[in-house]
Amino acid sequence: MAAIRTDGLRKEYGAVTAVDDLDLRVDAGEAFGFLGPNGAGKSTTIDLLLGFATPTAGRAELLGRDTTAAGSVLRRDVGVLPERYGVFEGLTAREHLRSICRLKGVDDDPDRLCDVVGLDAADRDRPAGGFSKGMRQRLALATAIAGDPDLLVLDEPSGGLDPTGITTLREIVRGAVDDGTAVFFSSHHLAQVEAVCDRVGIMNDGRLVAVDTVDGLRQRTGGAERLRLELDEAPGEPVLRRLRTVDGVFDVTVDGWEVVLGCREAPAKAEAVAAAVDAATVADFSVEGRSLERLFEQYTTDSDARAAADGALAAQDGGSP
Repeated sequence: MAAIRTDGLRKEYGAVTAVDDLDLRVDAGEAFGFLGPNGAGKSTTIDLLLGFATPTAGRAELLGRDTTAAGSVLRRDVGVLPERYGVFEGLTAREHLRSICRLKGVDDDPDRLCDVVGLDAADRDRPAGGFSKGMRQRLALATAIAGDPDLLVLDEPSGGLDPTGITTLREIVRGAVDDGTAVFFSSHHLAQVEAVCDRVGIMNDGRLVAVDTVDGLRQRTGGAERLRLELDEAPGEPVLRRLRTVDGVFDVTVDGWEVVLGCREAPAKAEAVAAAVDAATVADFSVEGRSLERLFEQYTTDSDARAAADGALAAQDGGSP
């Protein structure tokens, strides 16, 4: 059973189509990154998934239940961290968490939840109105994971978090996935999406223009990786000539005692390292992948990349999720 499934999901506001025939599937035990520029339709999609908006056409299911009819059942089994989380100023963290547990009908320990998100013991009985933005975000994350839900919907979950908080967030997401929970992770912080998500989907102008792993997106757009070889001396022309003959290698440049080259396909990296070892003494090497930021930019601004993505999506599972 899919944790999230949409079929032909569409939402129109007058003449504006905010979500255009969205077909999407997210499975249990998967962290799915949901990306898109402002106005792409991400927030409307989340509203449709959570039953906060009624679709113009199509349908959406969470955990096998239609989102327009599941109501209280989904509140128990789905944990939500909204982008704009507001606290009750006079309630403490423990009181917030006890309230959310009652609302969801789950039995959980507020102190356990505070421990998981890193909310200090000294702060748990303070009114949340005095919390910093980062503390409020930790509290919001604690409310989302209360009751160990089967699906987490996290909208900009790292807002206000310091580096320690971001590390905690990543540990929570990966731990939830390891336990079989599905995580729908919507964020503008692409490095964090890349760090925790198994697949990503990119929305643009209301349409889903790409769904794949990050490596898969790189391959679709010709996203080459760069191999950096550190030699024990400045490379001479024989070394460079040998590297240029490797199939799949391009743009060979020299940076001091290092050689930097582009590799169009994964086998080219191994062949280039072997060729360098044959021609010189290799002290070290590293690989620099094309960043998710660059891929995101291409999918949301490059019409050729969007056309290629459309073709790949049409072929995927016979055109349905």
